[in-house]
Amino acid sequence: MPHVPKMKLIGENVNVMTKIYGAAMKDRDKKPIQDLVEIQVEKGMDVIDLNIGPASRGGDELMRWLVETVQEVTTDIPCALDTSNIDAIRAGLEVHKGRAFINSIMVRPERMEALLPMAAEFECDWVGLLWGPEGMPRDENERGMLAAELLADAAALEIAPERIWLDPIVTPVNVQQNQVEALLLFMQMFDDLAPGCFSTCGLSNVSNGAPEHLRPILNKTYLIMCKRLSMYSAIVDVFDEDLHKIARGEWADLEVLIHKVIDDEDIDMSSLSKEEVDYVKTAKILLGHTLYSDSWLEL
Repeated sequence: MPHVPKMKLIGENVNVMTKIYGAAMKDRDKKPIQDLVEIQVEKGMDVIDLNIGPASRGGDELMRWLVETVQEVTTDIPCALDTSNIDAIRAGLEVHKGRAFINSIMVRPERMEALLPMAAEFECDWVGLLWGPEGMPRDENERGMLAAELLADAAALEIAPERIWLDPIVTPVNVQQNQVEALLLFMQMFDDLAPGCFSTCGLSNVSNGAPEHLRPILNKTYLIMCKRLSMYSAIVDVFDEDLHKIARGEWADLEVLIHKVIDDEDIDMSSLSKEEVDYVKTAKILLGHTLYSDSWLEL
């Protein structure tokens, strides 16, 4: 599988669950959101995720307002409409200038039947979330079956593969360590399973629940591993400069080191700096070579 020198970045910060931006959405206060959008433009985000949560009441009006608020600042970066409210997604698509995103379409009949025709109608890009009727897929093979089902339904509507970004679901390494490796195994199969499609992931999920001081190294190491396996894009914190540098190929030496871990090459640990040793240990945790514990860097 070819190495991706630069990944697309989806900024995750416009989220109703955050204190500042959730309040801004509630009060219909444009300024905090537009200030954040300007930062996302400055940081070079390729897509801006707009997460309004379930938004069961008034979601269509909120999403319409939010898209228009963002696009008063920029129409060069597409918005990803992120909500479980189907009416809100349509409302956002109706006012979005240029090609929008739907984030996301689960592999569940009620979601596919409602949203795939909408994706075809508006000719938008969309994230296919490999979450099926029974919930989380157990391994890379179940991810493959869900992807095949979703892509078959999309093909029936003549949706081009290049409109589809598959998300195989990143899970917390401290809860489901085997699932972290399963995503990497799925990525090895990706080109054969989904030719012409793109891939994406919610990167920070891998460190959810881990001690706060350990989350950055988990996120950075996993991004390098996903990138090695040709992950096309990732949803990231717009304020995490290190992730941006990794995605854009500016941490080449560290990438080479972690590639050696992935390839099971011998590494002379005595020749490494303390920081490099920590990254090697973290890569082994994420690959399942070492059992997870919150003290893995101290061992």
